[in-house]
Amino acid sequence: MKQIDKNMTIGELLQVDELIAPILMRAGMHCLGCPASQMESLEEACMVHGIECDPLVANINEILAER
Repeated sequence: MKQIDKNMTIGELLQVDELIAPILMRAGMHCLGCPASQMESLEEACMVHGIECDPLVANINEILAER
């Protein structure tokens, strides 16, 4: 089973599953294509966008577990 964590970079997350990009976009991260975002951890990106990271990680992992 695929799982993510908040220490993974956005670039790593986008390679895990094609569903992750739309989830991040719905959460308010609209700059996924930005070169700088590819090196940023999910936790750092959440902090920049004012998003609670742990619930987002839990939501993504729940969706991945259903696949």
